[in-house]
Amino acid sequence: MAFFINMAMKKNNFLNKFGLGLLVLSSAVSFAQKNNQPVKKATAPFEWNGANVYFLVTDRFNNGEPGNDIMDFRNQPTAVCRGFLGGDIKGITKKIKEGYFYNLGINALWFTPVFEQSKGMVDEGTGNTYAYHGYWPRDWTAIDPNFGTQADLKELVDAAHNNGIRVLFDVVMNHLGPTTELDAPWPTEWARTEPTCQYTNYENTTSCTLVKNLPDVRTDSNENTELPPFLVEKWKNEGRYDQEVKELEEFFLRTGYPKAPKYYIIKWLTDYIKKYGVDGFRFDTVKHLEEEVFNHVKKEGLYSLDFWKDQNPDKVLDKNSFFLLAETYGYGISAKRNYDFGDKIVDYFANGFDSQINFQFSHNSKDYNYEQLFFLYDSLLQSDEMKGLGVLNYLASHDDPNCFDKKREKPFEAANKLLLAPGAAQVYYGDETSRPLEVAGASGDANLRAFMNWNDLAKNKDVNGFKVNDILTHWQKLGRFRKNHLAIGLGKHQMITSTPYVFSRVYEKNGVKDVVVIGLDLAIGKKELPVNGLFKDGTFLKDAYSGKPVVVKKGKAIIDSEFTTVLLEVK
Repeated sequence: MAFFINMAMKKNNFLNKFGLGLLVLSSAVSFAQKNNQPVKKATAPFEWNGANVYFLVTDRFNNGEPGNDIMDFRNQPTAVCRGFLGGDIKGITKKIKEGYFYNLGINALWFTPVFEQSKGMVDEGTGNTYAYHGYWPRDWTAIDPNFGTQADLKELVDAAHNNGIRVLFDVVMNHLGPTTELDAPWPTEWARTEPTCQYTNYENTTSCTLVKNLPDVRTDSNENTELPPFLVEKWKNEGRYDQEVKELEEFFLRTGYPKAPKYYIIKWLTDYIKKYGVDGFRFDTVKHLEEEVFNHVKKEGLYSLDFWKDQNPDKVLDKNSFFLLAETYGYGISAKRNYDFGDKIVDYFANGFDSQINFQFSHNSKDYNYEQLFFLYDSLLQSDEMKGLGVLNYLASHDDPNCFDKKREKPFEAANKLLLAPGAAQVYYGDETSRPLEVAGASGDANLRAFMNWNDLAKNKDVNGFKVNDILTHWQKLGRFRKNHLAIGLGKHQMITSTPYVFSRVYEKNGVKDVVVIGLDLAIGKKELPVNGLFKDGTFLKDAYSGKPVVVKKGKAIIDSEFTTVLLEVK
């Protein structure tokens, strides 16, 4: 490890130690706006493969509308942390408008699905569970009442865009919600209920149900299929059947697709792009669908976002096209473009996807020091195979128990490894506030999905010897700086010195050049870093961490500050 955690360390020494002496120098224009000031347009160049993504469980983040906490049909007790707890769309929007994500340097927001879910509950073997997580879709055309309304969603997307934040919509197409006492079964032409997946080859991973009583959408079918009777009845009761059917007819006429289940769902999903300007999809359970499906998703996603931009030119953030991110469970960056089923290798990048979630990062972060980690990711992402493609790194998530720091004992190391690594970064809600990843009495994934610890932040709680506000401040400073310097996520990595550890990143593309030099474990007080060949003598820099000015002299950046963390940018 690059440093040793002394749990008895006093606050100031702790901050200096775990600041890790981060020194960043950049030739890019400095970020000009105040922390709490919302932005109408993007303030720095944005590329998805270097994005700062914040991922949250909608029901567990913030309660903006207490009136939708409990529905009459979901009022039975559940196992610990397996019922609805009150988080909703309005709660997310409130935090956007307060500047919470802006202050963290977030430029892309991913929240769990908000489509209408199965009403009833089931026992998954871990106790009674409702669809609080959003992954049991019942009606893709409606918003679940526990989460809010279509109007709430529109307000969220608009607020995000007004603050320079893209929206990454979480979508489910592989499976449906389970059959319950309140939810009729899906027609057989829409879904299979057996066999259960075995995960030993391609067929028994794609043509099967993930678990018992979780119907698998017949995405392999190209046969014309009628709408499910329960959905027809529902739409008629809501007075929107004719409009929904009209839109479906127009979609199938325009595209020429058969009326097969997958194309119905693609239409319903991409409607959120056409209506609200959703910027991209995070696609759930990718390896359980036939890969050709995603080419159609990408095609319709591109069409829909272009349509929205044409209709809303004053709301367009940038020229980026529709973005598609794959959750291919088990994929790691070392495999580059390939996912191996045992009997078949699939390249999901060649089937619509721009990036994949990297399940390898938390393991690498445990095993490697900074240079080993950064060198590995630079060499892989800069390889010819991966040019123009990306991965989304994370240290904690909603369904992966292999967290980097499950006990929340190394929050500063976590911030530095995640936010300084090449690639895109996914902050899981509460990473920045040491939200507990273990819940008393909970089992399985529920441990990872506790409600956001806003009270800890309000009280500046001590977590393992670290003050929550100090942790948050460090994540904010690194996140904002990373957002404004493409070199950190996308630049070419080069170590300058090993002791102290100093490295550079250089990004050059489309007329944009960004150069950063980063040093770790620097001294408290006066510190010097070699920048010869990167910055000329006399260059005026500013430390974004301490606010102090810096001037390059004799090939060195010299600064005297009380921190070992320094973030320098061109003044």
